[in-house]
Amino acid sequence: METKIETSKPKRRRVPVPLQVAIIWIGVYLFLKFFIRPPLPSSLIFMYMTMTSIGLGVYVSIYEDMLQGFLRPIVDFLRGDPLRAWTWRASRWVLLVTIPVFVGYGFYQRVAPRTEPPIGSRVIHPAPPREFAQLVNPVPHTKMNLLIGKGLYTAYCSPCHGKDLDGKGIAARGFNPPPANFVDVGTIAQLQESYLFWRISNGGVGLPSEGEPWNTAMPRWDTRISSENIWKIIMYEFEGSGHVPRTWD
Repeated sequence: METKIETSKPKRRRVPVPLQVAIIWIGVYLFLKFFIRPPLPSSLIFMYMTMTSIGLGVYVSIYEDMLQGFLRPIVDFLRGDPLRAWTWRASRWVLLVTIPVFVGYGFYQRVAPRTEPPIGSRVIHPAPPREFAQLVNPVPHTKMNLLIGKGLYTAYCSPCHGKDLDGKGIAARGFNPPPANFVDVGTIAQLQESYLFWRISNGGVGLPSEGEPWNTAMPRWDTRISSENIWKIIMYEFEGSGHVPRTWD
């Protein structure tokens, strides 16, 4: 009579619940940090990770057996296994040292003095002196004056600001910040002719204290160009860039 011997299949070891939670949490963080473009700000990542932590907490506590499966490995690790006392003790010491070192290093990175220079804050368009604020271009807007202004601009201004008034002159690459792009709506289109007369006449050295640091290579042109010709250059800059000077009214 034949007897059948039943062989039980070995049970597959399940991944501990705390390890499952850790893998999901780390996976979500890495996805938010490195796989989303454009990059998310740290405040938004913190908000998403807080929501993820709350969701994982609800997941492991919704059933009693799930909660016990989450807590049991943690309690066993903290209590230690008598058969592997030295292994558990060494693991606990590694954890006990690693966490304070990690937290302390992060705190040190926040409070440690920086060697980088502070960010320079300056007013891009500081207010002109009172004697310049109410000036009006006295040069008639004629074709001849525009041609003269274009010639003067080409001779004195185009090496930096470009022949097309786009800030891409042959010498533009040598300056940081680059020369102003007059075609852009954020430059002379926002200014009055009197302001340009002040800036061209006095250059970077004539900027007030709120305009410091003087991140400009603009020279002082009133020592080389007459006031009348400066007005003609301004006339051409507005005409050539397609903008209309702003006025008080």
